[in-house]
Amino acid sequence: MKDIFVVTHTQSIHHEEDRVGGWYDTDLTALGQEDAAATAERLLALIGDRDVEIHSSDLRRASQTAAAIARRFQRPVAETADLREISYGVAGGKPQAWLDARYSPAPDDNRLDYPCGIDGAETRRDVAARVYPRVNAIVERPCETQIIVTHGFTLTLVLAAWMKVPIDACGFLSFPAKSGSITHLRQDNFFRNRAVVSLADASHLTC
Repeated sequence: MKDIFVVTHTQSIHHEEDRVGGWYDTDLTALGQEDAAATAERLLALIGDRDVEIHSSDLRRASQTAAAIARRFQRPVAETADLREISYGVAGGKPQAWLDARYSPAPDDNRLDYPCGIDGAETRRDVAARVYPRVNAIVERPCETQIIVTHGFTLTLVLAAWMKVPIDACGFLSFPAKSGSITHLRQDNFFRNRAVVSLADASHLTC
């Protein structure tokens, strides 16, 4: 049995300041730190004393969430840029209103490769091209219980990679998730089915 718990990082300073995240690298807020500890406790209740691996985006809001989990499990964290949020290019760190006034949504006929009108921004395909190989490498590791700490947009592509959805079929996929949510994935040993046991559970958070 393979169990993977995908965590979206908890509240970050860019949330509080209403700034564009992406690769803009900010710390957790005080609430984010509290929620990270609560997320760690919930994961411990779900996983128990099983051996576990922890993998995380290297952006501070994710790595700090992962660090709270690692302290509770007394395990190291493997950080990687492959699990980062989508990059918004020059918009990163600017007020959200700045991006909203300039962002051009993708049309139905070019969801994967549309550049959205922001210099330096990643396309959805760009994100998938780094997320898919990393998720596959994590899943192929022999540890049967793994935790992946990532970001809200990236969560969708982590799940798509897990379900083996072809990248070309990801144009319209979206799995909205609250900060600090836990998604439980499982592959059984007999049928080898890959299930989404629970999606974006945030019941362990107080608000």
